Amino acid sequence: MSRVVLVTGAARGIGAATVRALVARGDRVVAVDELVVPSEDAQVVGQLADVRDRDALAAAVDLAVERWGRLDAAVSAAAVIAGGRPLWETPEADLDLLWDVDVKGVWNTAAVAVPAMLAGPDPAGARFVAVASAAAHHGLHHLAAYNAAKHAVVGLVKGLAADLVGTGVTACAVSPGSTRTPMLDATAALYDLPDVEGFAANQLLRRLLEPDEIAATIAFCCSREAAALNGSVVQADGGFAP
Repeated sequence: MSRVVLVTGAARGIGAATVRALVARGDRVVAVDELVVPSEDAQVVGQLADVRDRDALAAAVDLAVERWGRLDAAVSAAAVIAGGRPLWETPEADLDLLWDVDVKGVWNTAAVAVPAMLAGPDPAGARFVAVASAAAHHGLHHLAAYNAAKHAVVGLVKGLAADLVGTGVTACAVSPGSTRTPMLDATAALYDLPDVEGFAANQLLRRLLEPDEIAATIAFCCSREAAALNGSVVQADGGFAP
């Protein structure tokens, strides 16, 4: 049976790849993004929303329920990166931005999506998935604020999983390694690197990951079969070792 999934950060990178992976297996998707609304077809409807705006996210959840009668899973993939300086030189504005988008964006998405899943026809099959990062598990040079934000995402998911005890709804996180996305391009720029290829050395695979590889992991986490991952962090990082 096809499922109904909400995906934030859906216009590019891992979010866009996740939409493709879900559609390929027959799911229906509300694709949420701040600036670009993905093209709509029979399986995908785009919704313009900033994850810092809980009301806009609630409207996206309402759209899923109005169009398809349910919400079975939500993927919180929207994120930004900032940094490039040691902690003591990092502007407070960088930390504020990362907290508002990367942490509160996940919080807001869960706050509006989980009640809809609890009220739906199959709470035992409902899943909340947050995209964390290898930065949630390692200290990265000149990215202390990003480290803090992604560690917070893991803590948020673990707390959410505990709050969901007995409901059937589950929560987990996926931590990608260096993945060929616009965010990795932005990271290279923070380090004044000419391109992203140098990041491959940080992974035991000795290559960059592709967005579709991470999306395959996220799509599984959205499935009914992924219940055992409740409260867990899936480190889809290619053996990340900075």
